[in-house]
Amino acid sequence: MINVKAKKRFGQNFLKDDSVLIEIIQSMPHNDNHLVEIGPGLGDLTKKLVKCKDVTAYEVDRDLYSILQKEFQSELESKKLNIILGDVLEQWNKNNSLYNSKYDMIANLPYYIATNIILNAFDDVKCEHIIVMVQKEVADKFTASCGDKEYSSLGVITQLVSKEAKTLIVVPPESFNPPPKVDSAVIYIKKDLDKSVSVGFKKFLKGCFVQPRKKLIKNLSAFHNKKLLIDIFEELNIPETARPHEVDASLYSHIYTKVTNNGREQNATC
Repeated sequence: MINVKAKKRFGQNFLKDDSVLIEIIQSMPHNDNHLVEIGPGLGDLTKKLVKCKDVTAYEVDRDLYSILQKEFQSELESKKLNIILGDVLEQWNKNNSLYNSKYDMIANLPYYIATNIILNAFDDVKCEHIIVMVQKEVADKFTASCGDKEYSSLGVITQLVSKEAKTLIVVPPESFNPPPKVDSAVIYIKKDLDKSVSVGFKKFLKGCFVQPRKKLIKNLSAFHNKKLLIDIFEELNIPETARPHEVDASLYSHIYTKVTNNGREQNATC
């Protein structure tokens, strides 16, 4: 491995466990999609990805970008690899996508930006599969189901926009250099490209989970008429005592549609 000191401001922890890289590669779907990698770091995962498909990688660290340019000179010349220097979130803001055709995202994401990257990938209509390593706590939230204590707005959104979401492997701190203070996990999400959630629905969910251990109807009463909510809960057979983590994702969609239309379920979708 190239001896480079990790930079805290970029949330860098370099993966040194080759077995985890192999697990990621083996979990990749067999399709014709392009590959996008975010934060290639020292290129350990990149080396395996370019053996499978053409790759577009986004790297924000100028020093690492220079190292990668030398390390992958032949792959860059043959167009197997394209490395873009810059902030991936700025790319999304500018072009709404990270590639010009359907792609799968495979990456070891920095903790500080992982949630935003996954949520942007959900909104990116050209991104189909997401296989990323994140902090285990974040992984648990994205893959949680109704009734799980980790179930939050992230779990609701994931269930509404995906066909499958699961944790592939838990990765201990000693698999990295420097080791983080917590466990990591690789998650796999297969999106349903026909589904999406609106900005309004995301805002609605934020209100639903603002105090996750309180009753859902109490959280919503801060933003919506309580009498209307009681009627909606009764119609949808949701107990007034239900906590946010006890309500299924599909029901959140119905509640949102009804409160948006004063109790009627029409012309508003999540």
